[in-house]
Amino acid sequence: MIAAVPLGYAVASLWAAALARTLPMARSEATVTGTLVALLLCALFAMYAYGARSGWRATWVMCLAGLVAGGIVYASIETAGRI
Repeated sequence: MIAAVPLGYAVASLWAAALARTLPMARSEATVTGTLVALLLCALFAMYAYGARSGWRATWVMCLAGLVAGGIVYASIETAGRI
């Protein structure tokens, strides 16, 4: 299923970037924390993709999660740095 690994990894990467830019701590600590949370999310997205009722549902849910994370990253870039 295409939603399980590639899409889950892409969404987890967006969340890693979003967390690294928004967590209220030092940049290096925020990056490490965001990456660790993203690794957990990648596993959870893969489990969700295989447990969802249909492949399309899993794809849309993960795309929605990716759009939210992408919006956070875009907003933080537009505000010239970290939020």
